[in-house]
Amino acid sequence: MPPAKLKLKKELVLSVIMPAYKEEKTIIKDLLALEEVLRHIRLPYEIICVVDGSPDKTLKRARTIESSTIRVLSYFKNMGKGYAVRHGMTYAKGDYVALIDAGMEIDPNGISMLLEHMEWYNADIIVGSKRHPASQVNYPFYRKIVSKVYQLFVRVFSGLNVSDTQVGLKLYKKKVIAAILPRLLIKGYAFDLEMLAVAHRLGFTRIYEAPIKLKFSFSALNHSVSFNYMLRAFQDTLAIIYRLRILRYYDDANKANWLRNSGA
Repeated sequence: MPPAKLKLKKELVLSVIMPAYKEEKTIIKDLLALEEVLRHIRLPYEIICVVDGSPDKTLKRARTIESSTIRVLSYFKNMGKGYAVRHGMTYAKGDYVALIDAGMEIDPNGISMLLEHMEWYNADIIVGSKRHPASQVNYPFYRKIVSKVYQLFVRVFSGLNVSDTQVGLKLYKKKVIAAILPRLLIKGYAFDLEMLAVAHRLGFTRIYEAPIKLKFSFSALNHSVSFNYMLRAFQDTLAIIYRLRILRYYDDANKANWLRNSGA
């Protein structure tokens, strides 16, 4: 009899999505720095840079990079960070899908830590958190206060047992992305929360936090822009909670609605 065939374990693949808007000065450096970090992980990977209708030279400069592991996607109109992330997700081939902000305020080496936590906890989602005891963070005091109040509000009304939903570094299993993607609506400010809240609603409750290293760019701080961002984020948060708790929009019973809104 012929020898029994060995079942080889499928090698996992990591997709990393980086949304970018008005990053012409740093986009090449950011993508190359991310690629250098990922070269040292033990998984095959791909980087998907989504240029969110940026009016400057971000797209042109990103496309000058010659790399088989970096894909650059774009569209004409600025649609918001949440839309950019969702657009990138539709092209992701990985078993794990990570999100990281352009600008490198967050150290991309944190991706390795997220991967380790994913395996340690057999998690559905790993969230980079400013409040993890091992995190190294440097950002304004008033932002800490606002963030703490916001996260308390989120925890009470969404049911998420997460101390920080807004850091631009997260890792999802592919099955989670596949389940939540058609249901998402937020294109801009609170898309992080919507993704986590919908995943939790669907039973993906193994959500854990991991440490990050964050250096806030004080030179880029604009108080009026920052206040407007926080106001819009809070408005979007109220809309998410309303859909989650009152309308139950994200449930399977509303499949026709969320499929229609997603364009599926």
